Amino acid sequence: MGFLNLELHVQIFVTTMMVILLGTFCVADTDPVDVAAINSLYVAMHSPPLQGWKPVGGDPCFDHWQGVDCVFSNITAIRLAGLNLGGELGSNLDFPSIIDIDLSNNHIGGAIPFTLPPTLRTLSLSGNRLNGSIPDALSLLTQLSNLDLANNNLTGQLPSSMGSLSSLTTLLLQNNRLVGTLFVLQDLPLQDLDIENNLFSGPIPPNLLSIANFRKDGNPFNTTIIPSPPVAAAPLPLPIGRSPEESPWHVAYSPSDFTAPIPGNVKKSFLAKHAIWIASAGVLIFIVLGICIFMVCCCKKESKNKNSQNLDVEGFPQTLHKPTRNNTVYGATNQDGKAEKAPRVNEVPNRRTNLIPKAQDEQEVYVNRLNTISSTSEYNNGSQHPLLQPPPHSLPIIPGEKVIVNPTATTTTERQAMTSSVKMYTVASLQQYTNSFSQENLIGEGTLGSVYRAELPDGKLLAVKKLDATTFKDQNDEQFLQLVSSISKIQHANIAKLVGYCAEYNQRLLIYEYCNNGTLYEALHGDDEHCIKFPWNARIKVALGAARALEYLHENFRPPIVHRNFRSANVLLNEKSEVRVSDCGLGHLLSSGTVGQLSGHLLTAHGYSAPEFELGSYTQQSDVFSFGVVMLELLTGRKSYDRSRPRGEQFLVRWAIPQLHDIDALSKMVDPRLNGSYSMKSLSRFADIVSSCIQREPEFRPAMSEIVQDLLLTM
Repeated sequence: MGFLNLELHVQIFVTTMMVILLGTFCVADTDPVDVAAINSLYVAMHSPPLQGWKPVGGDPCFDHWQGVDCVFSNITAIRLAGLNLGGELGSNLDFPSIIDIDLSNNHIGGAIPFTLPPTLRTLSLSGNRLNGSIPDALSLLTQLSNLDLANNNLTGQLPSSMGSLSSLTTLLLQNNRLVGTLFVLQDLPLQDLDIENNLFSGPIPPNLLSIANFRKDGNPFNTTIIPSPPVAAAPLPLPIGRSPEESPWHVAYSPSDFTAPIPGNVKKSFLAKHAIWIASAGVLIFIVLGICIFMVCCCKKESKNKNSQNLDVEGFPQTLHKPTRNNTVYGATNQDGKAEKAPRVNEVPNRRTNLIPKAQDEQEVYVNRLNTISSTSEYNNGSQHPLLQPPPHSLPIIPGEKVIVNPTATTTTERQAMTSSVKMYTVASLQQYTNSFSQENLIGEGTLGSVYRAELPDGKLLAVKKLDATTFKDQNDEQFLQLVSSISKIQHANIAKLVGYCAEYNQRLLIYEYCNNGTLYEALHGDDEHCIKFPWNARIKVALGAARALEYLHENFRPPIVHRNFRSANVLLNEKSEVRVSDCGLGHLLSSGTVGQLSGHLLTAHGYSAPEFELGSYTQQSDVFSFGVVMLELLTGRKSYDRSRPRGEQFLVRWAIPQLHDIDALSKMVDPRLNGSYSMKSLSRFADIVSSCIQREPEFRPAMSEIVQDLLLTM
């Protein structure tokens, strides 16, 4: 009995410990990466009424958000089929452990994100309003077994990356507008394939015909199987009583394929029927030749009478353009009366078009249709030799086919002209440089999207901001390029420099210079080792650099720019701890629709928003208030909002205002990690600037130029 009681006690103890451990796991907070991704998805879908869902923060696993399944602290499934959801999917579906996403039978539009979680096994987006093409990033989904994209508005060809989905057994693509062939699918282990009612063409690979559940109706296939090579056959004799038009060779082969001698009666019949046409054609040819000879003679006579000098270029007289020694063609003159270089090389002029005045909305360019794609790609990637680069505002100049282009329409040339000071990157190159936007290269999550570290082949580092789809849902390509052009004009030593952009596959990415020391937020609120190296004078220099950046935006740049999202997380530090303010020129993206609401909530929740922001007003003086909050962070070492502190100290501004003018209280407010290594005079002046910046009334806050001058006096 004693042994049984001991065993019973042991079982009770083990059971109790398991309950405690499981309970501990159950109440664990959801992985922050999962929270950021599901917040982004919620905002992209226009914040539908889903139980528990929030645009910012929250605990999806512990609070059991509608349609969300978790294992411990990771989201493993999102199932929201048939709930009348709208909006888009956004660009941040970076769930680290998700297996199943089912958003079928809703009203979700936009494009499929070009980065998808590599852990996915089932992805169902059927019955929505998705458009664009299927992204190449499918190659990363090595565990994907079920893909359902049916009943959408997808276009384009199947990406070649689909051929690497070695686990795919079910593929449903019916009722879209997909084109091209099916060869990319021929080696997949498919058991269920539905491609009905698309625009697929060409032969069907034999491997697909062996799939038990294969539905292909409603496509313009030209054959059902791949035809075997034709076998040469002996000429068949003409059956008695059958006309040449009814003969088997006439039906089965084209004249170029048939090499047998044509019977004599066929030749006679052909000549009899076409004699009149041959004679007419001969007469017409003679008439045309006569007219041409007459026109040439008249032209020569006229040119001799005028005593004009004619230069022959490949047999054609040129009357408007004079070639120079280097064969560069000069055309019209500029306002100074000097000849301007026309963007043409080795031009073969057309006499008729040269004699007719050009319309103002047209220009001639010469392109080689076979080389345009490769030349443009090399030029955009910066790999082309400088001497081979096309001239500005023109397509690659290669002698070849003449094309009339209307410059009022947006062309590749004009896009390059609009963004001439920055480089255009391709999605493929950025995927390579960021390791397919992997989690280890994620620098941070912002209001407008995620930022990734990119390493170029030469070792140079860049920061790639991948904008969420909601930030540019109302913008077309031209408007985005206008944005890139305007941002590229922002040139200041304390503002992060835009060095490139990407606009492919309905994606919008901005590429900036990389700052090795991260953000001011990390420097102040990160590990202690970094903060110890951040003395008082260095903090003043950071404040001064940030102030000069805002001064430039508010008072020197034309038209003036309001930042709208100034906070310590957007103050970057390079290897010399010099300031580079980020997100400059993106304020209008923050001021519209759902993104505007989200950015407002974030500023308010994080303690950076000015009082007038709650009334829907945001001006330059609102930036000044946010700058004052950042100065408070530099002064105190505290976060702008910290829920771990007592209730009265959570919002930094509310806690600090009563103490800024009390010298004793001010000494106690200072970041203790400074160890008193500052002068009280400098500290007092710094506090005075902070106090003026966070005045409740906007009109009482100083201009940034005044703040710059005051900060110089604190050093």
